[in-house]
Amino acid sequence: MEPWWKNSVVYQIYPRSFMDSNNDGIGDLQGVKSKLNYLKQLGIDVIWLSPVYDSPNDDNGYDIRDYQQIMDEFGTMDDWDQLLKEVHDMGMKLIMDLVVNHSSDEHVWFTQSKQSKDNHYRDYYIWRDGKGLKEPNNWRSNFGGSAWKLDEQTDQYYLHLFSEKQPDLNWENRNLRHDIYQMMRWWLNKGIDGFRMDVINFISKVDDLPDDELKPGQTYASGSKYYRNGPKIHEFLQEMNKEALAGFDVMTVGEMPGVQPEQAQLYTDPSRTELNMVFQFEHMGLDQGPNGKWELSPLKLRDLKRSLSKWQYALEEKGWNSLYFNNHDQPRSVSRFGDDGVCRIKSAKMLATLLHMMKGTPYVYQGEEIGMTNVPFTSINQYRDIETLNIYKELRADGKSEEDIFKSLHAKSRDNARTPMQWSDQEQAGFTNGVPWIDVNPNYKEINVQKAIADPHSIYHYYRKLIELRKSYDVIVNGTYELILEDDPNVFAYTRTLEDEQLIVLCNFYGKKTSVSLPEGVQLSEATLLVGNDEENEIGLENELVLSPYAARVYYKKEGVTNE
Repeated sequence: MEPWWKNSVVYQIYPRSFMDSNNDGIGDLQGVKSKLNYLKQLGIDVIWLSPVYDSPNDDNGYDIRDYQQIMDEFGTMDDWDQLLKEVHDMGMKLIMDLVVNHSSDEHVWFTQSKQSKDNHYRDYYIWRDGKGLKEPNNWRSNFGGSAWKLDEQTDQYYLHLFSEKQPDLNWENRNLRHDIYQMMRWWLNKGIDGFRMDVINFISKVDDLPDDELKPGQTYASGSKYYRNGPKIHEFLQEMNKEALAGFDVMTVGEMPGVQPEQAQLYTDPSRTELNMVFQFEHMGLDQGPNGKWELSPLKLRDLKRSLSKWQYALEEKGWNSLYFNNHDQPRSVSRFGDDGVCRIKSAKMLATLLHMMKGTPYVYQGEEIGMTNVPFTSINQYRDIETLNIYKELRADGKSEEDIFKSLHAKSRDNARTPMQWSDQEQAGFTNGVPWIDVNPNYKEINVQKAIADPHSIYHYYRKLIELRKSYDVIVNGTYELILEDDPNVFAYTRTLEDEQLIVLCNFYGKKTSVSLPEGVQLSEATLLVGNDEENEIGLENELVLSPYAARVYYKKEGVTNE
């Protein structure tokens, strides 16, 4: 029997921005509970809840102070228990975010660890002597600046690959691993259905933590080749599976920056008992320059085709793909890859079609299903994301103009995904009656759930249709993938084939009309249009096709069945 997560569609909730039940301006667990009917109607199977653990909130909950308590702003453990029960009563599942590459510096392990060099918890974190007046190595934090912070009391530095309030845990320590597995089992025994594991491929570092090569003009080097997919990563994940996950029918997905298909095969091959699937980032880096995400570069469709197809082929036989364009760390896909102006609805449907017809488990991020867009903030004071605030300071110090910096922030800031969910055209988009923790996108009167549900041609209803089709056609879940029209600069086209069934998926990625000639062997003469956003020309099943701007069409055919 197929694992349940292969047939599932996941919906990610960023609780702080989803729904506020007590009007303090912050989304909470009771707010999530109040919207479960909405999610059920959408048709999703699994809710992925971003962190709701007790946290000082330096990185919006990804800095955990206590893994077995709920953050006050979100409610209580009783609220969480009620939420889980209602999710299960409605036939859906709930997975939690697991953040165990690092903790908060306010976690009791760390407050103990920094007491003295011989404290029992000292070795739960990565401490090193400096080199003279310099840090132990030249690694850069993923949030900017050095990856090391000096603790004056013990005169040693601790490693933090993210914020200095997120010290990295030392996975070489057996006691630490045991405590983590015990905590995971505690949640699993409460009845959760799995974990999304934050930067899980960072947990194994190369022993001597060597310096990395500096590029011209750099103060700090990446260092990532010494901690991404490190020497003991498979050993640790197999141990985690054996000691924490074994015996539970759950779903695990590992967020893995820098992972390659060959590595993903190892991580997700069922016979190796590590993870079910990974989040890879290759396609998320195609619209950036050589200096990283803040250097904007236009996406070339051929690059996207190559990247997504490479992953489809690599995990065809072993392993499984996660399908996503959006999450809490990424800008809104309709602003990034589509047209968030005149063609917002059509381009959002096209992007959804492209992704949901592929092989893998699709992830929908809150607001994606109504076509929410990037936010046009005009002041740095409107931003809340630590990564954004840090890069702003860094780029200003480097002499970059405010105008250039804001171009990058408008395109790439994580806060684009974190503005409140737009429920209605009422004040604050129906998210709260208070003052929201971050400003609502001013387009909420035009783009909101209430309006989307009322319009049968909305993006929301299109997502419902795509999710319904995945449950109705096995070829969408299990069919083999083949890229066609590989060199076409405007159209992303592919087939999915399972025994005598075939899907032909055609997506015009741009805002201009284009013609395509389908290759030999891909015939539309006996096909029916299964779903599409292209009302101008829904029929015309010849092999010469004209696709209107941002058109998406999915044709279905079954051998021996003739289209009437």
